[in-house]
Amino acid sequence: MPARVRRRGRPSAALLLILPSIVFMAALFVWPLVSGIAQAFSGPDGPTTAYVRRMADDPYFWDATRNTALLIVVLIPLQFALAVVMALLMRERPRLAGLHFYIWVVPLAISDLAAGLVWLSIFTDRGYLNSVLDQLGLGTYSWLSFEHPGTMFLAVVIAELWRATSLVFVIVVAGLQGVPRDYDEAAEVFGATYWQRVRHVILPQLRPSLQVALILRTILALEAFAVAQALTGRNFPLLVGETYQWYYTLQNPNVATAIALVVLTLSIVAAVGYLRLMRRHPEAR
Repeated sequence: MPARVRRRGRPSAALLLILPSIVFMAALFVWPLVSGIAQAFSGPDGPTTAYVRRMADDPYFWDATRNTALLIVVLIPLQFALAVVMALLMRERPRLAGLHFYIWVVPLAISDLAAGLVWLSIFTDRGYLNSVLDQLGLGTYSWLSFEHPGTMFLAVVIAELWRATSLVFVIVVAGLQGVPRDYDEAAEVFGATYWQRVRHVILPQLRPSLQVALILRTILALEAFAVAQALTGRNFPLLVGETYQWYYTLQNPNVATAIALVVLTLSIVAAVGYLRLMRRHPEAR
């Protein structure tokens, strides 16, 4: 039999290499997605939108949507500003740079729930913050009371800022390792200030790392749950927290799945939007 005929009967090397990824995606993403859509849009009598309408009629759903969006809008810019500043500081190689790095990435090793409990011990009525205020004669304050939504939101933002900024920091530090110092030094020779070098030399070359960090962090912010749950319970509802409430407390997995599909849709829209927004145009290269 000719060699060409024998090769036609074999799968190509490219197909063999990509086959595990296809199986993995089908088993862990496509099949759960199809099952989730079927669960959200089917009832005992066949296809239905009753569970989606039940989700939309729940006032907690809209509060959770608003709180999740507000958390992303406030938290993500703060985290990126802090992470870029810390990474630029590390690039200057200060004394004890290794120690600074390990201290800043410690929150990565702490679980979400543990981080929430740490900050609960600070913001609760009998926590460390009120103890300090009382010692100073300033009186105590119910930071996590539902009567004070502003301070409740502030506590969640501070806790998430502490817990998750290190992820962005690690990605930005890794990206800075690939930025040649020659460009920066050449710009300095031509009289560029430090801010001008950061803006026109370093940040443009960090675009791929920032893009990855932005997509990851936004998706993780959409999935924020344990920290807010530990601090505020359902007084500050978030979307993923509502899936938990509907699945475990209210025993309605269909509505829980409908909310999960909303989170998935928002994650996909955010990822595609970032990819299109930060796409490098050919003429800009």
